[in-house]
This record gives sequence, C-alpha cells and structure tokens, in this order.
Amino acid sequence: MVVLAAPEIAGLPYVISGLIAAAALAAALSTADGLLLTIANALSHDVYCCMVDRSATSQRRVTISKILLLGVALLASYVASLNTGNILFLVDAAFSLAASSLFPALVLGVFWKRTTQRGVVAGLVMCVYYIVSTYPFFVQLTGFAGVRWFGIEPISSGVFGVPAGFAVAIVVSLFDHKPDAYTRALVDYIRHP
Repeated sequence: MVVLAAPEIAGLPYVISGLIAAAALAAALSTADGLLLTIANALSHDVYCCMVDRSATSQRRVTISKILLLGVALLASYVASLNTGNILFLVDAAFSLAASSLFPALVLGVFWKRTTQRGVVAGLVMCVYYIVSTYPFFVQLTGFAGVRWFGIEPISSGVFGVPAGFAVAIVVSLFDHKPDAYTRALVDYIRHP
C-alpha cells in the first residue's frame, strides 16, 4: 500500500499511481497464468497421458490440458475465496513445498543414480504433513494438531523440508528397489551428454 501512495506523497500526478498499480497487476497476472499453464500441462502429461491414456493424440492432449487449466483455475479461485490465510503464508507454503520436493529430486536425480520415485515423494509428504499439522486453519479443519519441530513456524517449513527431503529421499531410496538400466543410463546422459 505504501508503494501505491509513494507517488502521491512525492506530489506526482495520479496517473503515476495508476501506472504502478497496473504494473503490479500485470506482474501478478503474468505469474499466475504461467503457473496455471504449468500445472495444467503437468497434469495433462504426467497424469492423463502417462497413466490414463498412453496413446492419446496431440489434439486430445491439448483438449485435456485446456479442460484441466479451467479446473485448476476454478479450484484456485475457490481456495482463495476460503480465505485460509494471508497471501504471505500461501506463497511461502508453495515455495516450501516446491523446495522440499523439487530441489532434492533434481539434485539427487542428477548426482545419485540410486534415487527412486518413492524416495522423492516421501520428502514431499514430510513437508505437507508439517504444514497441515501445524497451520491453524488446517488444525481447525482436521482437528489434528502436530508438534512444532524446533519451534519452526509452518510458513517456514522449507527450512527443515529441504534437509528432511534429502534425508527421507536417501533412506527410502536405499530401501526401495534399484532403478532400472534405462533410468541409470538417462542419469549418465544428463551428467555427461
């Protein structure tokens, strides 16, 4: 709010405030549409095309992606209307989840051939559990209140989520079956193209 008031405080014309507001809205919308497209395409490719219909045509994939885009946008709008928390929490929770699942997956996937899918998913589950069991909205919704580890707020769950993601992914991967020859060859190719 201070940013929008800054031009008026400085004695600049109202149009400057309008331009600043338009720039902020454009930045938010460009981020939102990129995220919506990414989520819809990931669901279309990874879930529909790889699990439901492996022989789907390109036209069918595009159609499914558009339907999923609308569904994800409606779901995001519904979640936003619930007013589950402030925007800071929602953004930090998203980054914590991404960091605790994607970062260990990328690093271990490239530099350790023994990494498995179950190991990577276990790291994500650890961070989701912590957020759901300690954030007041989810505690009220589920009636389950977990212990705050090391006094870390749910908004900062990525602080332990990344190391926990690594640790859990390594332990679960060691107990899981070894990746097949194709996966090991793919890792070699990524490391030494």
